[in-house]
Amino acid sequence: MSATAPHGARSDRPGRLLLVTPAFHGYWRSIAEAFERRGHTVAVHRYDAYDTVGQKLRLKATVELPERLHLPGERRTAERARMTEAAITALREQRPDRVVVIKGDGLDGRFWDALEGTPRILWLYDDLHRHDHTEDFLREVGPVVDYARSETELLRAMGVDAHFVPNAFDPHRARPTGRRTGELVFIGSGYANRIEILTRLAEQGLPVHAWGRDFSRHVVDRARTFSWSRPPIRASREVPLERAYQIHAEGAAAIAVHGLQNGHAMRTFEIPGMGGVQLVDRDDVDQFYDVGTEVAVWHDQDELAELGRRAVTDRAWGEAMREAGRRRTLAEHTFDHRIQEVDSLWQD
Repeated sequence: MSATAPHGARSDRPGRLLLVTPAFHGYWRSIAEAFERRGHTVAVHRYDAYDTVGQKLRLKATVELPERLHLPGERRTAERARMTEAAITALREQRPDRVVVIKGDGLDGRFWDALEGTPRILWLYDDLHRHDHTEDFLREVGPVVDYARSETELLRAMGVDAHFVPNAFDPHRARPTGRRTGELVFIGSGYANRIEILTRLAEQGLPVHAWGRDFSRHVVDRARTFSWSRPPIRASREVPLERAYQIHAEGAAAIAVHGLQNGHAMRTFEIPGMGGVQLVDRDDVDQFYDVGTEVAVWHDQDELAELGRRAVTDRAWGEAMREAGRRRTLAEHTFDHRIQEVDSLWQD
């Protein structure tokens, strides 16, 4: 990947492209628009979209709650069949020249059969163990894009046509507010390790603020997570991706917790992309950013607390990191950069 790759350079083979994708935080929009800037005509099918209240309640009542209660039945299989039928309908209606499938393990074999000889790329922007694809399927499906370098190497060793393409930032969705809250912010799921880390920071007197359904004390969020308990930190409800971008920039620093995750999450690029101060738990972030000037790395709770205090008190240090991190992100780590790489992989 070149730091000087032209943003939005047009593909030498533009055509009708169907993006089959989960609805996950609206990242499909950034991917679709980047393909459009390269000259493709893009249609989007969000195979797991539950846009209306009725659809969300149906999913809770017919799938999630019975699973939570360990009731007998193959409800997830039935839901997968429904999603597959809808995806096949979209494929037949759009008749695309090419198909990009994000994740795609919510669809059964009938969808892949329906693709027949249509050029396709499978894009995995989360860990392999979170997908249901078999090794044989990955070897046969065509080019596979993986967000983790280690997983790409593993897939290649298995005989998969795998390509490393990291996650990214979308500057077209950035609407900075210019505010500064002075808080240490976190946005995401409330996994046990994250709750422990954030709680300990708050107990040390640091101004921690978390956003997400697992942190929110709103009755709706407690119901949808099937949990009443919440950590003793300042918390707010989920926010749209565009607002999450703003929060990362407004905070004194944004905390990134990967834990055992193999690749780098979207936040790795979104925080500095928005001009935020990123405190991240991965030494290998140095493959993307200069540690110490563009991002800050922590290895344990004490080191994170020390960096958090510095971010709150040393404005000059933070402002220098904001500027450097944003400059690097815009030069090398946007969705336009990533889509240019993906668009070079077509086998047709």
